[in-house]
Amino acid sequence: MTARKVLLDDMHALLAPERFKDFTVNGLQVEGSDRVTRIMSGVTASQALLDEAVAWQADMVLVHHGYFWKNEPVAITGMKQRRIATLLAHDINLVAWHLPLDAHATLGNNVLLADRMGWQVKGVLDGEMGQGLLYHGEMTECSQQTLAQQFQQRLDHKPLMISGHDRPIRRIAWCTGGAQDMIIEAAEAGVDAFVSGEVSERTTHLAREMGITYYAAGHHATERDGIRALGVRLAQQHDVEHRFVDIDNPV
Repeated sequence: MTARKVLLDDMHALLAPERFKDFTVNGLQVEGSDRVTRIMSGVTASQALLDEAVAWQADMVLVHHGYFWKNEPVAITGMKQRRIATLLAHDINLVAWHLPLDAHATLGNNVLLADRMGWQVKGVLDGEMGQGLLYHGEMTECSQQTLAQQFQQRLDHKPLMISGHDRPIRRIAWCTGGAQDMIIEAAEAGVDAFVSGEVSERTTHLAREMGITYYAAGHHATERDGIRALGVRLAQQHDVEHRFVDIDNPV
C-alpha cells in the first residue's frame, strides 16, 4: 500500500506536465482513496475498464485518455455521470496522462512504438504543443507494403496506407494517436513515411500532394504501450500491484 500523494508526486516529477499545452487535465482527475494497493491501467477510462477495476477492487485507474477534454460539455450527465458515479461509489482514483505520456523519452507511446517496430530514433521535431510529440528516425529499408504488414503483425491492427510516392521506406516520422495533421511537418522534414493512429479525409490529399506515404496504424493500437509501461514502473518502484487491461478498440 502506498499513499496516493506519493504516487502522484512521482508521476508528476517523471512526466513534467507543465511542459505541455494539452487538451485535458493531466494527473488526478477524480479523487478516491488516499491509499493505493492496486492500480489498473488501460488506454481509455471507458465504462468497461471501470467495471474491470471494480471487479478487481482497484484503488486507482491509470489511463492515457481520461475525462474533461477542452470544449466538451461541462455538465455531468448521462454517460459521464455513470462513469464518475462508478469511481466515486467505489472510492477509485482516476489518473490520466495524455501528451506528457506520448512524449516521454523512455516510457512514452512514441518511443515505445519505435521499440516495438524496430526503428532507430534520431530525434524529435518539436511542435507548439510540447517537446517530443513528433519523433523521427530510420528503419531497415523495405517496401511500403512490407511496412504495412509489419504494423499488422506487431500491433495486431491492419493499417490504412496512403501511398504518396513509389520509393521504399527508410526515413520515418511518427506521432501516436490522433496526430494525422502532423503529416505536414513530417513531409517538410523530408522523410519517406509518416505514421499516426487515425486518418482524416484531408490526409489523403496531403500525403499524395506532398509526396509522403502515410500509415494510420490505429489510435488505440499505437497507444497501448505507454500507459502499461507507466503502471509497470509504479509497481516496481512502490508497494502496489498493477494490472493492464486491454479493452478492444478497432479505431
